[in-house]
Amino acid sequence: MNNKNKMSGLSMLLAISSIVMIASGVQAEQTGDMAVAYANMGAGIALGLCGIGTGLSQGPIGAAAVGMIAEDSSKFVNGLIFTALPETIVLFGFLALFLLG
Repeated sequence: MNNKNKMSGLSMLLAISSIVMIASGVQAEQTGDMAVAYANMGAGIALGLCGIGTGLSQGPIGAAAVGMIAEDSSKFVNGLIFTALPETIVLFGFLALFLLG
């Protein structure tokens, strides 16, 4: 996947999230509970962006870990640790989800 496809996918994601935010803001105005709606929306955005960041970072790290293990099989534990490190970013998203939601 080249950079042009990534950028068009990210711009599509940004456009869709903007539409959802506007629609939920309109719905929140109708119910009168706008603060809760924006807190839930913020928690969802935090978790979603953490997941996207983890996915984007784990690909190159996993490829490098496989290359490292192919050269020296005794470095399996190091490769596994480096591959699992980005997953902690999602835990911060879950934390925001539970604190704001």
